[in-house]
Amino acid sequence: MSATWGKCFDPTGARHGVPTFPWRCAPDGYATFRQLRARGLRPGGQPIAAQVLRPRYRRGPLVAYLYRLDRAKQVRPMTARKWAALAKANLARRTCPACRRDAGYVIPTSLGMCVPCAYPDDSAA
Repeated sequence: MSATWGKCFDPTGARHGVPTFPWRCAPDGYATFRQLRARGLRPGGQPIAAQVLRPRYRRGPLVAYLYRLDRAKQVRPMTARKWAALAKANLARRTCPACRRDAGYVIPTSLGMCVPCAYPDDSAA
């Protein structure tokens, strides 16, 4: 067993507090949040059951938390009001605060306004 792999393998949770496995070596019955969502599931209030670690050099390891599949619940369906709220939020992200028009794309937070307002055409003046 390599030293790097050994640091990431703790199935009892003695070292890290929760069972820990190396990247791509988690046992069956566990899934990450994204894997649950792809199956139409959600954690449903359960605590983190395990984690997988991927060592990185010069930085701390990448951590992915795992949840138990048998305790996961179905995703709640979107209601008409939730769809309306989501559409309103997306419209707010596309509306330029300077010219108050729908830009047709999400306004970059680095600019804070649509591109034509951030970079006005100086040749027309």
